[in-house]
Amino acid sequence: MTLRASIDIGSNSILFLALDDKGKPVINEANVTGLGRGLDETKNFAPEAIEDSIRVFKNYADICLKNNISPESVIVTATEASRVAKNSQDFFRQIESDYGFKVKIITGEAEAYYSTIGVLADKNIEDEIITIMDIGGASTELIKVNTKSKEILESFSMPIGVVRLNNWQSKGSREQESTRVFTDFADRLNHVQCSKLYCVAGTMTSIGNMHLGHKKFIEDSVHGLNISFQDILKLREEFKSKEPEDILERFPFLGKRAQTINSGLYLAESILSLLKTQQVYISTYGLRYGTILSGGIKDGFIFKD
Repeated sequence: MTLRASIDIGSNSILFLALDDKGKPVINEANVTGLGRGLDETKNFAPEAIEDSIRVFKNYADICLKNNISPESVIVTATEASRVAKNSQDFFRQIESDYGFKVKIITGEAEAYYSTIGVLADKNIEDEIITIMDIGGASTELIKVNTKSKEILESFSMPIGVVRLNNWQSKGSREQESTRVFTDFADRLNHVQCSKLYCVAGTMTSIGNMHLGHKKFIEDSVHGLNISFQDILKLREEFKSKEPEDILERFPFLGKRAQTINSGLYLAESILSLLKTQQVYISTYGLRYGTILSGGIKDGFIFKD
């Protein structure tokens, strides 16, 4: 069996996916390393985040070896944090030298495109026009797409995500900074208002799993899950005053994501309110699926510093 694999290097987590010849996931790994922590102040990946990430890449290289996957064949993408960090290229050259993974930093437009390709691989989506939300560590993408023609009608990336929110919270400026971002993007947010929002990436899939009350992450239960805005408000209200350690005890599957999940709930509530959304559809597909299904990254989607 030949496996196709991708790695998604985000501002909060690094994800590994391998699909078989029929497009079925056979390996699906996620590790939170927080590459985006403190990035707005330092403009560099923190040494501890780099160390955590190196351990993850070593593990992924071992997975490749055990499953006869060439690291050079793995499609590896990096997003917002890597576009900002001045030391990202040096770090990725080290990763290629040590483990063989060739990292491509992609544009915000590329994130929207490949996330859309991934989401549309879900054959259960019947709506013709949908809006997709991808909450990351340093940015959040919103994409309005025609599912029949696969034409992207509107897409934009806002510089707000769960790691950035944690940073703002620690400085006591979360509400001020969030309001600034949402004001800057008010017109574009109005253009993608929708009653039902399709959500990908770790924050929203984790919220879906929390809604189900699972202690372990159960992908088959989360993918295709519909939850209401009121369900998210209830989770937000229940956990907004809880410490990460208490949340982790309740939901062990969160791991390091317990540190940012309250920021995720805050951001989800804020955006859903602005979009006048009443229902959320959770998809475990997304960027890493889209890059595999597309067979690679188009040259025009490579970020140029």
